[in-house]
Amino acid sequence: MSHIRRPAARRPGAQPFPFIISTRLPTLPAGLRPAGVAVLAASLAFLAACGGGSDGTGGSAPTASAPTAQADILGPVARATGAPVKIGVITDGASAVADHTNDNKVAEATAKYLNEHESGMGGRPIEITVCETLGDLSKATDCGNQLVEKGVSAVLIGVSGVVESAWKPLSDARIPVMLYGSSDPGLLTSPTTFSLGNPTFPVIDLPIQVAKDQGNKKVASIVIDVPAALHSAQDVAPPLFEKAGIGYELVRVAPGTADMTPQMQQIADDGSDQVFIIGNDSFCISAMNGLKAVGFTGTITAISQCITDATRKAVPASTLKGVVVSATVPIGPDSPSMRLYTKVAETYGDGIDLSAQDGMIMFSLVASFQVATQGISGDITPAAITSTIKAMKETALPAGAGLKFRCNGKAIPDQPAVCVLGGLTTALDDKGQPTQYKVLGNTPIAD
Repeated sequence: MSHIRRPAARRPGAQPFPFIISTRLPTLPAGLRPAGVAVLAASLAFLAACGGGSDGTGGSAPTASAPTAQADILGPVARATGAPVKIGVITDGASAVADHTNDNKVAEATAKYLNEHESGMGGRPIEITVCETLGDLSKATDCGNQLVEKGVSAVLIGVSGVVESAWKPLSDARIPVMLYGSSDPGLLTSPTTFSLGNPTFPVIDLPIQVAKDQGNKKVASIVIDVPAALHSAQDVAPPLFEKAGIGYELVRVAPGTADMTPQMQQIADDGSDQVFIIGNDSFCISAMNGLKAVGFTGTITAISQCITDATRKAVPASTLKGVVVSATVPIGPDSPSMRLYTKVAETYGDGIDLSAQDGMIMFSLVASFQVATQGISGDITPAAITSTIKAMKETALPAGAGLKFRCNGKAIPDQPAVCVLGGLTTALDDKGQPTQYKVLGNTPIAD
């Protein structure tokens, strides 16, 4: 049975959730931010464009050099030949908010790798044309229009705070678009758009899947008391938890509540064996410290925006260890995905920052587009690309750490642009850094 607890009193003059009105958030340094990625649920539209600069790397990040043992990871040479296929790439470039020029470098490097080792697209070289929005709505619209005028066959949109503005003119022209994610209903129902991020996973599916995985019986969702954050927790989550056979309780807490011990004590007394925290870092710090104060021993899950350098400093190591958060790409710890990305960056790129998760998202985006269009032949038109992607079989998502994708419109029927079910999670170590990544909820997509 689901329960909704009324909010604690709001402190006079307290400011609302500070990142609700922001398009970019300081977040985990190791690829744990939902991309703008937008990667968050439509009910949390304020998170949909996140994925900008971090507040610190917080740990050792890989550099664009790799051991000689990686020499064969690129695979045999299989060069593309013939007339190039023009593919547009939209990034925010160096905006006033964050510098995304690294994404441009990654797109170019990935195309070079695919052209030399994966026969490009339909055997022809992929030619990248980059347009930068600078994080500006009007410039984003201009980018979409310019790429239509340049006759590109498809467009890839990286992590951006202005995704929808760039996407609209492309959609109107029926140019196929592949991107990481968005919360825009029009985009998610578009027949020519393909999204590699599951919009509900970080805020709905994650706590349910973790509870199932660990055998937990009841989840208390600790949510900052503002409308944008509450929609998913209050309106969307209860029936889904009920369907999953997991108890659910919503605990609303006012922004600026420094001591959450009373609320956390109620959670401990009510028998919840898992919590899910939705808030910014200061909110999450208060919640986690309150849970420690009352001796909570269950599973702590949270949106990745909870974890910043401030969190690592303010929350004891014993509490941080084992916290489960969602992840966009498996950046950081050694893995086949990270090794391939590193090798591509060092071989075909120049000065690529491998600590930036948005760069790895771009690598996944470009490589996934190439994988989704394998088998295309003849005249490579926008219509041919769209039909080829829709006909693809389920396959491994490049740089997805085991995730699979399929873009036939049946992953989430009322959001046919979505190509992935489930997502990645990681449990933090005692320093608040990611350990190994785990795939949850990535069930097969029906024919």
